[in-house]
Amino acid sequence: MNPKDKATQWLNANNIDEESKKEISQLLKNPEELNEAFLKDLEFGTGGLRGIMGIGTNRLNKYTIGMATQGFANYLKNENNGEVSVAIAHDSRNHSRFFAETAANVFAANEIRVFLFEDLRPTPELSFAIRTLGCQGGVVLTASHNPKEYNGYKAYWSDGGQLVSPHDKNVIAEVSKMRTIDNVRFDADKSLIQIIGEDMDKAYIDMLKELSLLKNDIIKSSHLKIVYSSIHGTGITLIPRILEELGFSEIFVVEAQAKPDGNFPTVIYPNPEEKEAMSMALAYGKEKDADLVLATDPDADRVGIAVKNTKGEYQLLNGNQTAVLLIYYLLNKWQERGLKGNEFIAKTIVTTELIQDIAKAHNITCYDTLTGFKWIADLIKRLEGKEVFIGGGEESYGYLIGDKVRDKDAVASAMIIAEMAAWAKNQDMSVFELLVSIYRKYGVYHEALKSITKKGLKGAEEIKNMMQDFRSSPPAYLAGSPVETIIDYQSGTKKTAHGETIVDLPKSNVLQYITSDGTKVSIRPSGTEPKIKFYFSVKGKIDGDDYYKAEKELSEKIHNLLIDLKL
Repeated sequence: MNPKDKATQWLNANNIDEESKKEISQLLKNPEELNEAFLKDLEFGTGGLRGIMGIGTNRLNKYTIGMATQGFANYLKNENNGEVSVAIAHDSRNHSRFFAETAANVFAANEIRVFLFEDLRPTPELSFAIRTLGCQGGVVLTASHNPKEYNGYKAYWSDGGQLVSPHDKNVIAEVSKMRTIDNVRFDADKSLIQIIGEDMDKAYIDMLKELSLLKNDIIKSSHLKIVYSSIHGTGITLIPRILEELGFSEIFVVEAQAKPDGNFPTVIYPNPEEKEAMSMALAYGKEKDADLVLATDPDADRVGIAVKNTKGEYQLLNGNQTAVLLIYYLLNKWQERGLKGNEFIAKTIVTTELIQDIAKAHNITCYDTLTGFKWIADLIKRLEGKEVFIGGGEESYGYLIGDKVRDKDAVASAMIIAEMAAWAKNQDMSVFELLVSIYRKYGVYHEALKSITKKGLKGAEEIKNMMQDFRSSPPAYLAGSPVETIIDYQSGTKKTAHGETIVDLPKSNVLQYITSDGTKVSIRPSGTEPKIKFYFSVKGKIDGDDYYKAEKELSEKIHNLLIDLKL
């Protein structure tokens, strides 16, 4: 169906409202804008929906949200006997509340009980609520750290994790059956919608307190100075609160970014991975001489940190470095309390191998999963009752502590990061000095990421060809070191000089080269953006006390890897 026919079908639908009719009528007068809005259907992928807001089949709006929810509702009812319930949350983005209420109405129109948060809440609290309330599913309205024009719809299963096989593909199949917006039931039974808020907040906060590993007197005596920014997102609702309740008294909130605002007026991208998004927090950190600077993304599932290095400068830590510090702290504290032998941690295949080294030194199992936090959540579910999850993370600034939540949790992570900083300070170390001490003990790992954007159908074909070329013509050497291992997660094979073995992970379009000196290069197309990503990890050692010299040498090595791969 061409864009004009699609638009006309929407215009004549029984479910369409008058305001939407006016917008569609205007689009019909502008072929270029009509194509943008109606040429394609916004794809419901394994993580749900994400797109630019506006009217049209290729946009996020009341009707695309409605069709996604109707398909999800149909699948939930098919899979469950008796009463079905869902929990719904949303972030601070424009229209998030309206979209959340739209989803609630569609579920309720399909005789599904809905627990709808009264106002914006962090994504991890939604995961916690699903488990606490015994729901069969859930939805959060967020586009994570995308620009302000975007919003999104993430679907969750009864374990509190995002959809994995077979549910992801089955829900996609149900959503694809929604041929027109007249397939959607919007006529809610309002009695099935229950508003939740402070009671769930308190339960979540109480759970977080149980995860705390540091004595209150150490926290208080540390006098740790923390600067925090929510970057106009949901973190402001709970992160200052949990820090205060644990005993941190010197918390300085970046007020200019404290008010939830979907326009994100003080940043270009509301992403704590970006230095620009952290700039106000860094400036305030310098002003307050903070021990720790924290910032979270709009739905508070990712956290970025900055600390003062040994030169007295504030340095942003990358996601691998923060994950290393968290895991090192967690394993040391769990070891103090006594390990039973069935504990484990988890990371993704593109996250630093230093975590594996730390786990081995503590006699703890570290599992690798595919990229995407839903795979860590799925691992926890599969091992539930047999092994105990301590914590885990991924290089893209997402971490999880304990198993009561089944998605990235920046609230719990911010709390444990603050504890880790207080623990280090109690030993007369800064966070940066603690990191260097870890490098001195296990070796310096240096990671980098290069993303290449290839837009449109032509770009998708170019990415496909690049992956094919890397598979058919792998390099013999990288940065002067012979490639000893090639892992292809698409074919599920691991090739070495000793032969070929099977990789025990689901199939995924990821390729890895590992050299004799421990260098690792991972290549994968992005699942949410028109990009191909290259993850680099190199290892060295500190010569004497000169950490910065080691870092410089490893940066040069990554530069050589880029040359070898012609990037």
